[in-house]
Amino acid sequence: MKLAVVGATGLVGREIIKVLEEHGICPELFIPVASPKSKGLPVEFNGGCYFIHSHEEAIAAKPQVAIFSAGASTSREWAPRYAAAGITVIDNSSAWRMDPSIPLVVPEINPTILTPLHKIIANPNCSTIQLVMALAPLHAKYRIKRVVVSTYQSVTGTGAKAVKQLENERNGIPGEMAYAYPIDLNLFPHGGDFLENGSTTEEVKLVNETRKILGDESIQVTATVVRVPVMGGHSEAVNLEFFNDYDLREIFHIMDNTPGIVLRDDVQHNIYPMPLAAKGRDEVFVGRIRRDDSQPNSLNLFIVADNLRKGAATNAVQIASWLMAKGLV
Repeated sequence: MKLAVVGATGLVGREIIKVLEEHGICPELFIPVASPKSKGLPVEFNGGCYFIHSHEEAIAAKPQVAIFSAGASTSREWAPRYAAAGITVIDNSSAWRMDPSIPLVVPEINPTILTPLHKIIANPNCSTIQLVMALAPLHAKYRIKRVVVSTYQSVTGTGAKAVKQLENERNGIPGEMAYAYPIDLNLFPHGGDFLENGSTTEEVKLVNETRKILGDESIQVTATVVRVPVMGGHSEAVNLEFFNDYDLREIFHIMDNTPGIVLRDDVQHNIYPMPLAAKGRDEVFVGRIRRDDSQPNSLNLFIVADNLRKGAATNAVQIASWLMAKGLV
């Protein structure tokens, strides 16, 4: 593989490089790209030292794949230029996710929609990825009617500035604020920007992206996003309503046998998904599975994943690996 990583100095960019190393992926050509102020800075990868390139230099080098994690505005400006040069872009921002012509991909669920003609591929939102990982096999078996999801999202989802704010607050150090309020010993129901209907952009992503990935616009989804002072990953409390009744033992069997999911559900021994246990892992952890007795055909479960890994870097690397394995780039 000839590979560029755009946004190589950011939280997710650094995680992409780490995932590539851990998965034993050694590109023939590796091009780290970042903003002009970072040009020329060193990046360590697979025991070697590489230097940050400009977009123009990266495009001229003709990598097969460019994994973008540099924000929506950068993606809107530069992804089409990479694509025009024949480079397949895997974009981790929100820029292209809801474009009808752009595939939104989770490799365990819908990789077969990809073709050589797709030169821009969207990586879903971190919260969406872990949600649909659990929903997809259940939807295939029982057909989901409605989803109610409340998220408990790590500060790492906001970026390095938010991580620094939390660290400063825990150490009693004044510093720059990523949020409008302190995050340590606090939480707030605010992710993204507020819209006219009172929802936030993060909540709308969960609604729209879930439907697109599962290929079913009839699924009713409502979401509340909460930011919490943790760094290990995002957690989600999920209530599902199916069109048909289900066998709870079969739900456990499905979760335990779905690739990419780890079932952690032994409440007698206090075993359930937690961000601390998910940190640095590529899997999605599912537990607290139980029937919702308040209404028919309904189920509760708790889903946790490292938002920098499966929620971003790992999913993008998996897409790149799929493209190479299938000869699509």
